[in-house]
Amino acid sequence: MNLMMRGLTAAALALALSTLPARSEDDSFFTHLHTEKAMANVTVSPGRAGPVEIEIQLEDANEAPLAADAVSVTLGNSENGVAPVTVSATRIGDDRWMVRMSAPKAGRWSLALGITISATDTVNIESPILLR
Repeated sequence: MNLMMRGLTAAALALALSTLPARSEDDSFFTHLHTEKAMANVTVSPGRAGPVEIEIQLEDANEAPLAADAVSVTLGNSENGVAPVTVSATRIGDDRWMVRMSAPKAGRWSLALGITISATDTVNIESPILLR
């Protein structure tokens, strides 16, 4: 490879590396869950085994804040023999909820949200997450 091509390759690599998302200090895990009725931006802090804080921001299908009556969070890891545990989240804003839980082992976990929009309207969303 000639020097000009090496220079371009190094410049392209440097540009690519500079545009990667920065890891947060606490190595939080972020995921976006959605259905036709509701979306949730979920941050698990820290993104590793042990006590975790899970913050949820709810949105409707048009990405506007979604006010819900209640939110439950279920966390389980059947691969490591950890049965699912469900906890009611605490409202911390009109569209924001938070819960503290324990994820005692690293690995692939199942995170499920039960979003009660009204007495007659509930949305359930589930996604795998990876904790180190």
